[in-house]
Amino acid sequence: MATISVPPTGVRRVRSVEEADVAGKRVLVRADLNVPLAGGTVADDSRIRAALPTLQYLHAHGAAAIDVCSHLGRPDGPDPRYAMAPVADRLRQLFDAPVSVLENTRFDPGETSNDPAFAERLADGHDLFVEDAFGSLHRAHASTVGVAALLPTYAGLLVERELEHLGRLLGEVVRPFVVVVGGAKVDDKLPLIEHLGRRADAVLAGGKVAERLLRVPTSLPVDLPVDVVAAPTFAADASARILPLAEVPGRWSILDIGPRAIHQFSAAIEDARTIFWNGPMGVFEWPRFANGTLAIGVAIAHSEAYSVVGGADSLRALGQTGLASCVSWASTGGGASLALLAGDELPGLSVIPPPAL
Repeated sequence: MATISVPPTGVRRVRSVEEADVAGKRVLVRADLNVPLAGGTVADDSRIRAALPTLQYLHAHGAAAIDVCSHLGRPDGPDPRYAMAPVADRLRQLFDAPVSVLENTRFDPGETSNDPAFAERLADGHDLFVEDAFGSLHRAHASTVGVAALLPTYAGLLVERELEHLGRLLGEVVRPFVVVVGGAKVDDKLPLIEHLGRRADAVLAGGKVAERLLRVPTSLPVDLPVDVVAAPTFAADASARILPLAEVPGRWSILDIGPRAIHQFSAAIEDARTIFWNGPMGVFEWPRFANGTLAIGVAIAHSEAYSVVGGADSLRALGQTGLASCVSWASTGGGASLALLAGDELPGLSVIPPPAL
């Protein structure tokens, strides 16, 4: 019987698929197959690969049938651009066993409204439900919450690993504990800073987060970059200058952290023994302004600390360094990771019963 083996944390323990008798059962798996497509094919199969351990476990333990459901993109009803066929094709290439991929759950309006009728259609013909879409656990949808009211529900192996690694950040961490936060979705990051920041020894802020905190300070001690790359216009070819953060004109855009800030943040990361990173230090999609983000990724990868990286942009930047395998855990759940570490209850997690023992 598998349980989450971590120090006491604020993360609730959940019932594992390894506790279920799956032999001869028809199993519905909620996976996170929301992957980028390009030219009608899967451009990045990382999330598909993350779903494989649970599917392999079910097959190895004699499940009679495995049906996988997921959303893909944000379609407003049926839309051929978001059909699951390319995802299903790639999954079958990676998973050498019979598996059925249901059509995009968001093709039905009942998905996002958690409509009981749609949940019943998903659950129909299945004996149990495995919740393995960690990246969707913060959404109270039919495929994450509604189905769990109709079938015996278990956590998949990916959900277990996410809770194990993220739970370590909410437990008795090895210090110094450094949180690195950036990106453009500032409102999503402020609750994280307020909650996790109280546990951290240092919070390093870059990107739009630093810009916001410069103008609207938090009650927590946050390290802002001592210098930044800023420009009067938000454009890839903008005429940018390196300025002390406090001297950036009010209407200018901060596009990256500066060379002194890279040294400032890298020194704190080098001393850290626990690290969480979510969000780039600037507009790293534009090569001219990627230096800060890539430097932070390299510093974290080279650190001897226990390191967790979350968020699509941070993971993409880490991948560009070629050092993605050097961090302790790459979380598949951007919004879900932020919500969990901000102390919020995840609807898709709350419906999974605790372990039997």
